[in-house]
Amino acid sequence: MADPMTQSSQISSSQGLNDGHTAASKDSKFSGKLRKVSEVSWTGVQLVHWRDPKKTGVVFGTSLLLLLSLAAFSVISVISYLLLALLCVTITFRIYKSVIQAVQKSSDGHPFKALMEKDVSVPPETFRKHVDVCLTYINRALKQMSRLFLVEDLVDSLKLAVVMWLLTYVGAVFNGITLLILADILLFSVPPLYEKNKTQIDHYIEIARTQFNTTILLKTPGK
Repeated sequence: MADPMTQSSQISSSQGLNDGHTAASKDSKFSGKLRKVSEVSWTGVQLVHWRDPKKTGVVFGTSLLLLLSLAAFSVISVISYLLLALLCVTITFRIYKSVIQAVQKSSDGHPFKALMEKDVSVPPETFRKHVDVCLTYINRALKQMSRLFLVEDLVDSLKLAVVMWLLTYVGAVFNGITLLILADILLFSVPPLYEKNKTQIDHYIEIARTQFNTTILLKTPGK
């Protein structure tokens, strides 16, 4: 018969090993999520800093054109016009290639055959990766909103109330689409400008910060 003390030590050691494996598994999952978030963030930084001008130009031009279209038309109209334009291009190209093949009596087949044979389905791993990244941001936003609206910190909630009150005046002058257009232009123009003139901008920011701190100290009683 085994000693009770020996059995107890064996059970505690096995529990310790299980806890260690569980903690290691959780740490690996958390580090994997952080790695995915950092990859997405780095891709966004490369886009706004124009590391690849062609790719950034396509993203910036497409987003700006879409926002300008939404400012002039409804969402349904914009989507309908985009799909109609795409259909016009593909149908015209299909008819053109069919006429060329009939005149030349060639048997090239469908002009979009190579594209139709490509696998356009989304792999489950890719879908899960993007869902995990989105869930990370959504859960962080929900936690922050819960903290602010349930007044966990009175000062932070009052700051949010002041910001919302100021936004009511902004909303009276600009609508949402206009703000999105301005934000899109600033997003793709400010980072490269700051990168090119970083020294001068940091110098003026430091002067303004010093002036602001000096003014606050002069207005503070007893200083």
